[in-house]
Amino acid sequence: MATEATTAKFKNPDFRPDFRPEISVTSHDGLHYWQFMIAGSIAGSVEHLAMFPVDTIKTHMQALRSCPIKSVSVRQALKSILKTEGPSGLYRGIAAMGLGAGPAHAVYFTVYEVAKKYFSAGNPNNSAAHAISGVFATVASDAVFTPMDMVKQRLQLGNSNYKGVWDCVKRVLREEGLGAFYASYRTTVLMNAPYTAVHFSIYEAAKKGLMEISPESASDERLVVHATAGAAAGALAAAVTTPLDVVKTQLQCQGVCGCDRFQNSSISDVIKTILRKDGYRGLMRGWIPRMLFHAPAAAICWSTYESCKNFFQDLNDCSSSSIIT
Repeated sequence: MATEATTAKFKNPDFRPDFRPEISVTSHDGLHYWQFMIAGSIAGSVEHLAMFPVDTIKTHMQALRSCPIKSVSVRQALKSILKTEGPSGLYRGIAAMGLGAGPAHAVYFTVYEVAKKYFSAGNPNNSAAHAISGVFATVASDAVFTPMDMVKQRLQLGNSNYKGVWDCVKRVLREEGLGAFYASYRTTVLMNAPYTAVHFSIYEAAKKGLMEISPESASDERLVVHATAGAAAGALAAAVTTPLDVVKTQLQCQGVCGCDRFQNSSISDVIKTILRKDGYRGLMRGWIPRMLFHAPAAAICWSTYESCKNFFQDLNDCSSSSIIT
């Protein structure tokens, strides 16, 4: 009887286990904005730096050269990079990633937390609020990250003849102008908006579902919950948005290492070029490494972010206790 009663309570959407507040999805409320920024910055940096070699492989697979080329597998792309540049080739452009990931993710998570609080209206299970908040977050963070992402992708193509981050920045400014840094911004936003909407919705729903499976041990397994929910959200969202990611890579790498140069930043023109040279499969170039990147990257990012938030929550609680005492 006791077991049936407990099960019935957890099936009741109005039931709130007040005696177990640690499993509540709103347990991190009350952090300062600067704490969200630091947590997001650390999470984003750890995520991208840890998964950078996979991102390099994806970029090589998506960069369409000036003549029709045969699709290559992950293994072929990896062997090519290692043969021509050695292991260090997997890390070309990592400095640009380091410079862009921290600030961009600080903006990303801060905007997300603020928007989620505003749109959810006190309901932590509002999936629409999570999706909308994610879109706001990505529009803001992409404005910060896109220039360094362009530099990063150009450096990842080993034969680009750029000596480093600042050499790339100076040459692009001199030869192509400031607009080149944002040539892919519209595409990036159009890609990341649905990606983030799907990602955050799945993450929040999966996190809630996993916590409810075993509420008595939810606190002890919180890190596993965040990692699992993040991996599922990252993999699905990455697969759905791969075609736009291919377009983004084309715009960012145009004119480098024999890649096509486009007259404007029209997404339709890029898609037509890809279809003409490589067919519909060209729009899915790099989908495997993209999923291999985003699944563990999201797991790393969310678990790191939530751990940092836990740290700041404990810090704030200690500070409050000291003041009261």
